[in-house]
Amino acid sequence: MVNNAVKPLTVCIIMGVSGSGKTTIGAAVSAKMDWSFVEADDYHPKENIDKMSQGMPLTDEDRWPWLSAIHQAIQDHLANNRSVVVVCSALKESYRKVIQGELDAQWFYLKGTYELIYQRMQARAHFMKPEMLKSQFETLQEPTDAFILDIHHPKEYLIREVVQSLS
Repeated sequence: MVNNAVKPLTVCIIMGVSGSGKTTIGAAVSAKMDWSFVEADDYHPKENIDKMSQGMPLTDEDRWPWLSAIHQAIQDHLANNRSVVVVCSALKESYRKVIQGELDAQWFYLKGTYELIYQRMQARAHFMKPEMLKSQFETLQEPTDAFILDIHHPKEYLIREVVQSLS
């Protein structure tokens, strides 16, 4: 008997504060699964990037259109019959609700200490300045319904954990 069942599409969202490794882990998972990849930073309006580049944290009002754009990007990939890996800070529960909307999603939270992440941020070039990390931790509402991944583990381990959870 041939199984012609179509595998359901999957939405994988990897979240955490800036510098936690979302892009590295998400891009690798996307490649291993042969799924689409959405980098939430690519959906920031210029005004948000300018603000963060000047060391100013975003407000909720700055974030709502950005979060809606991420949700729309997910819907677009699903409409094109593509499972998708999304990487986004998604710091608050209310942000996660906008991103996910009515969709089913599997959430992965990259959790690490302020000290480790600050050290990582100092070693990279990004519009999000290391000095703004404190505001990210202050805003963060840790999820209660996500698979928690300790970023002290090597990235290969974290990638394998996400892929195994999605398979």
